[in-house]
Amino acid sequence: MGKYDQTNSVIGEGSIFEGKFYIAGSLRIDGKFEGEIKTEEALVVGETGKVKTNIQAKEVLLAGTLIGDIDAKEEVRLSETGRMLGDIAAPVLYLSKGVVIQGNINISGGQKKESRKIIEESYGVMKELDKKGVPQ
Repeated sequence: MGKYDQTNSVIGEGSIFEGKFYIAGSLRIDGKFEGEIKTEEALVVGETGKVKTNIQAKEVLLAGTLIGDIDAKEEVRLSETGRMLGDIAAPVLYLSKGVVIQGNINISGGQKKESRKIIEESYGVMKELDKKGVPQ
């Protein structure tokens, strides 16, 4: 897992945590968590992790199961054992073969402007070229 090896707090396998968890550092969950999570760093849900929450974090690595949404400032990675029911909003998303997910995905590509506007403007430029008779 490389850069995700350094964690400040761990909810270990076999542990159950319910409630609010606000942490300045990174968090790894290998047990069961239900509640609210906010971290300024990375959140790792290990293969045995089962999480029911909406996640706000800098980075998220999901190898376990998540029911809830992810809002990441930098990136989201779903490994081959990742299972998710919920929406993802992030600048970058990495999906491994074998991932199972149902939800909406909004990848901003690091742009500040709303994704929908970027796409509509991009399409509009092509539309204008078509009108001028420029071959494609």
